[in-house]
Amino acid sequence: MKLGSLFFLLLCTFPVFAAVSFTQVNGAKVEYEISGQGKHTILLEAGGSAGLSDWDPIFEDLTKNAKVIRYSRVGNGNSEPIKKHYSAEDYAQETQQFLTALKIEKPIVYIAHSYGAHVARVFAAMYPNKVSALMLIEPASEHDVDIMRKIDLQQAEKEIAQIKLDDLANGMSNQYLDFWSKRPLPDYPQIPDIPVTVIASTKEFKNPSVLFFTDKGREMWGQLHTDWAQAFPQGKAVLTNKSYHYPQNDEPKMVVAEVIQLLTRITSHP
Repeated sequence: MKLGSLFFLLLCTFPVFAAVSFTQVNGAKVEYEISGQGKHTILLEAGGSAGLSDWDPIFEDLTKNAKVIRYSRVGNGNSEPIKKHYSAEDYAQETQQFLTALKIEKPIVYIAHSYGAHVARVFAAMYPNKVSALMLIEPASEHDVDIMRKIDLQQAEKEIAQIKLDDLANGMSNQYLDFWSKRPLPDYPQIPDIPVTVIASTKEFKNPSVLFFTDKGREMWGQLHTDWAQAFPQGKAVLTNKSYHYPQNDEPKMVVAEVIQLLTRITSHP
């Protein structure tokens, strides 16, 4: 096969994204990618220690429906390493600075995964005029530890302590100390009356590593996020038993469909 033909085949086989760029946010280098166009601007916020590549399975499809921005928070991906303790408030402020650096002036559709959902909740409360809709995918919650404690208090305390130690070793302890120690996180009506979708997994684990992943924990997790979403006048909960913690990887078509529906709800409720 000729080299030119092989290159063409590769282009057709694998998604081609816009080149990753860098900008300065609060003196730190931040990587991002922006592609697509449309009435709405979507911001993708990855979870935990993840970077923008976490959105690979759905990024291209989303760009067919809106302008889409994905980035890596400071300390993640190829962005500058963390040099201080970060709180969600710090991240939210830098997210606003990031959007300003990109000259994004109109409200965003904020789509966030796991710990990133905590950042998104704080951002929506701090900058209510900057968010037109919110989607939280498998969102980290201040009530994660409550679920474990309700199942088995003594065992929960042992598991929580070990999780904190493990994540301290990985440089992630600030995340757990951040949202596990705050009661409660921003909620409706601190977050404005906007369309909100929560996608949460209730899939059962064959060998749960901690109480949180037991069958009872999964049931309580689903109920927690159903109740939270329904507290919003325009809230919607989507429970899935086909994914674990990464629905955007396991069920990309479902996630994209929910995003498109969320965009429609913005149009219906200006």
